[in-house]
Amino acid sequence: MKLFKRNAIILTVVMFLCVAVYLNWSYNKNHNEEDELSPEDVVYTEGSEDMESESGLIYQEEQYRDAVSEYFADARLTRQQARDSAITTLQEAAKLEGATQEAIDSTMNEITVMAAYSLSEAEIETLIKAKGFDECVVFLKDESAIIAVQSPQEGLSTSAVSRIMDTVLTETDLTTDQIKIIEIKK
Repeated sequence: MKLFKRNAIILTVVMFLCVAVYLNWSYNKNHNEEDELSPEDVVYTEGSEDMESESGLIYQEEQYRDAVSEYFADARLTRQQARDSAITTLQEAAKLEGATQEAIDSTMNEITVMAAYSLSEAEIETLIKAKGFDECVVFLKDESAIIAVQSPQEGLSTSAVSRIMDTVLTETDLTTDQIKIIEIKK
């Protein structure tokens, strides 16, 4: 009975952690969508006769580019914070008094898997950037990969998509239907 209670507590903590990570991701996704400027938001601003009227448009385009760059930095930070939080919770669960060796081994295995995902994500991001892309963020899970990549206004060409897919397929055991590419337009 005691063993069942401990395992139930550990399982509950892990479930709460998963819910917290999902809610954090969901909140940040909605928050980022509200803050981002789209090309439609870039409006032509009228200046005085003395100033060139294009300066307002150029300034807003720079703001848009900054918002796109900020997206990638925020995505990496959010991903790292969620992982750090998950690892901390798992380590605390493993240190609970009376935790079984099986629960400790399971927890350490999950931490090892998260570390492996972090390394793979960093490697894939570096390789994609080496293939000519300005920015990208990779999110790996058990059975899927999501790649957010900065693309030109006209979108990614088929050869660009092929280069990204080739990189992910080479570095993981995933199939093409498990890989999703999201374009973040410049």
